[in-house]
Amino acid sequence: MATMGSTKMAALEAACRAEGLPLTVQRRVILEVLADRLDHPTADQIFAAVRRRMPDVSRTTVYRVLDTLVRLGLAVKTPHPGAAVRFDPRTERHHHLVCVGCDRVIDLHAPELDALPLPDTRRLGFEADDYSLHIRGLCAACRGVRRSPARRKAASRNH
Repeated sequence: MATMGSTKMAALEAACRAEGLPLTVQRRVILEVLADRLDHPTADQIFAAVRRRMPDVSRTTVYRVLDTLVRLGLAVKTPHPGAAVRFDPRTERHHHLVCVGCDRVIDLHAPELDALPLPDTRRLGFEADDYSLHIRGLCAACRGVRRSPARRKAASRNH
């Protein structure tokens, strides 16, 4: 079975060929870094990880490549309430649990949510073609911190 990284890399190669784009080392490395993460990183987090592998890469290059990956359908921008945009290599429909305590984003695959019909947005002049829900609340770690004053103090040092 192919890993997400190898599947995404094959898709990058095909998309670059179809669009007449060079398949650069930077594009490969940035996609590898993104595909290996499960935490919905910000562009700055991706930049920091890429810099460990390619010390001379610029922030501008990382941002441009991320925009290209989104345009090619190899990643999606995931809006995050009150924080920077996050990037997600998972482009199939799925939803997110967003912790209001620590800003963690967790993938949620829920067939019952996938089955919801798109609302009629035409009266607003908007044509919807897909959706993803963000459910806000507290992750297990943050819930535990709120329950215990001693745990809250310890978690604030570690979280």
